[in-house]
Amino acid sequence: MANVRIGIVGLGNMGTGHARYLIKNEVKGGELVAVADPREDQLAWAKEELGEHVARFETMEEMIASGTIDGVLICTPHYAHPEQAAKALELGMHVLIEKPAGVYTRQVREMNEAAAKSDKVFGIMYNQRTNPLYAKLKDLIASGELGEVRRTNWIITNWYRPQSYYDSGGWRATWAGEGGGVLINQDPHQLDLWQWTTGMMPTRVRAFCAFGKHRNIEVENDVTAYVEYENGATGLFVTSTYETPGTNRFEITGERGKIVVEDDQIKFWRTRVSETEFNETFKGGFGQPECWKCDVPVKGGNPGHKGITQDWVNAIANGTPLLAPGEEGIKGLTLSNAMLLSTWTDNWVDLPINEDLFYTKLQEQIAASQSNKKADDYQTLEVKGTH
Repeated sequence: MANVRIGIVGLGNMGTGHARYLIKNEVKGGELVAVADPREDQLAWAKEELGEHVARFETMEEMIASGTIDGVLICTPHYAHPEQAAKALELGMHVLIEKPAGVYTRQVREMNEAAAKSDKVFGIMYNQRTNPLYAKLKDLIASGELGEVRRTNWIITNWYRPQSYYDSGGWRATWAGEGGGVLINQDPHQLDLWQWTTGMMPTRVRAFCAFGKHRNIEVENDVTAYVEYENGATGLFVTSTYETPGTNRFEITGERGKIVVEDDQIKFWRTRVSETEFNETFKGGFGQPECWKCDVPVKGGNPGHKGITQDWVNAIANGTPLLAPGEEGIKGLTLSNAMLLSTWTDNWVDLPINEDLFYTKLQEQIAASQSNKKADDYQTLEVKGTH
């Protein structure tokens, strides 16, 4: 079969990063043939770095109309992802979008509806799903090794960002420019992995977000969220961008023990019998199941962005299932939207969330944003830099 002809939309840090490995033919069966960006300097970069044979366009629509591509890799600002993805799907393109899926679930749901009407392959750049640590964790839970999940706890505070990082661009850490802070910029991978590895979405969320804590910014940079699941399990998600040294520790407890993912390792404290069985049969006053501490072997490297792009190309060429379907981007976004909405309303938020209420609250934040630019203005910029 001929190579899948790929066009990149948006040549910021992420777009140029994808272009560099594609132009080196590091994705088998995929070929970079075109790029689109409204900025003359970025198109000049493409001409010099990618060569004359890679076609250059100012808009995605022009690139698609040229008939030179089979699919698009969308690397534009957060707000633009759903609209551009839906448009590309409607125009007969296969689509791979950078994370996050969007800023608010109502818009992302409309994108998913467009994907449902299309017969094209729609993926999202959740490159941490290719990490063997999380693939192994997902397998341990899905296979029943841990038993029923009873608690999840993720502390992810190693996103340290100094004030100079936020000052490097007027769009950074603004409601109009990015649509949020740590939840939409740094944490989309963790919010996705939280539900993907456990196979569970909460039924309700109570969160406490701090806005501009220890930083001169308007968006959330400190979050503590408590969630409840249908089976009675509970969870905690703690994240920030001002703590150093930070922590990245994901702990899941179940009937058969406890799993901890930290420092690129998986440790499993596995009970010899399930807690349920022990509780039903043990007759002493004090006691607990025999427990074995196991270092879980994890094999293979993490192909990251290239791995997701390769997976997308394989799905187009061979019909293989996607590791990260684009439709699943709404799950992690639902969690971040719920956390913000809980804070704004100072109340519990049931899932699925009230999408219209969240949109209204978001518009209030945008209207008061320190940035003088509206979100639509940022569709001409690339804000997917170093998250």
